[in-house]
Amino acid sequence: MELSPSNSDIPLRVGVVGVGHIGKSHARVYSELTPYRAQLTAVYDTDTEGAKEVADRLGARAAKSLEEFATLVDAATVATPTPTHFPVAKGLLEQGKHLLVEKPITENTADARALSELAQANGCVLQVGHIERFNPAFGALEKLLTKPKFIEAHRLSPYPQRSTEIGVVLDLMIHDLEIILHLVRSPLASIDAVGVPVLSRGEDIANARLRFEDGCVANVTASRISPEKMRKIRVFQADGYLSLDYQNQSGEIYRRGPGGILRENVEIEKDEPLRRELLSFVDCARAGSQPKVSGMQAAAALEVAIEITRLIAQG
Repeated sequence: MELSPSNSDIPLRVGVVGVGHIGKSHARVYSELTPYRAQLTAVYDTDTEGAKEVADRLGARAAKSLEEFATLVDAATVATPTPTHFPVAKGLLEQGKHLLVEKPITENTADARALSELAQANGCVLQVGHIERFNPAFGALEKLLTKPKFIEAHRLSPYPQRSTEIGVVLDLMIHDLEIILHLVRSPLASIDAVGVPVLSRGEDIANARLRFEDGCVANVTASRISPEKMRKIRVFQADGYLSLDYQNQSGEIYRRGPGGILRENVEIEKDEPLRRELLSFVDCARAGSQPKVSGMQAAAALEVAIEITRLIAQG
């Protein structure tokens, strides 16, 4: 639904499919956008009591079925378990709904590309929830980036008790993989990976080394059995290196100076990444414009994540 100037002041009707931990946050932020760009009109979940609680609290309607939900929205977040992303998103795209699908977009790249092609055919915006692209810390990194030579990323968290149907590569590391592909923009030459399961069937801690054809190397570590949370990235380039903390939205840049290495704080205007992400999605849906993280970009990150998972499984 592309809005013309005559109806550009009409809020976009938005909803959320799947109101678990992540979906509840999406519903909250959508409700806070009212009455400017969007209006939260519906939620749907197979947990009908949970859906009703969220809907009542935020002034929306709890749809009794996905078919009813589709009649109540113009755009939606799909925040259901990963194995259901493809059928849920496919059904909504076929009805012309703009979608933000949480990461990973699907379980395999064939389904991811199929959703991208379906969205394009139906004139729908398909955005994928790689939220760090909307973190103010990442925005600061992009402004200072020249040509990365070495990238080091760490993403650690305590055991989540959710999303354990997938391993830590698809759960957490995929965020950094998508960012690295965006920053380097060179074909991958090789991947080395190790990982081990601890509390889950899939790997709970993993490390991957990515080598790109332009010479850049990225070392990526993800763990969901850490006592602390950490989301950091360091990017080394010819004129120095950048150290950024996504969690605290802070950063430093180190450069060679006359008296040695000089350290400067990176100016970052703090904001809620999810709010930025959903505002961007709503604006893209209203204008019919290309999202910051498209289905095809998410498919590329998924392809790398699946290959890392395969290498880990091979031992």
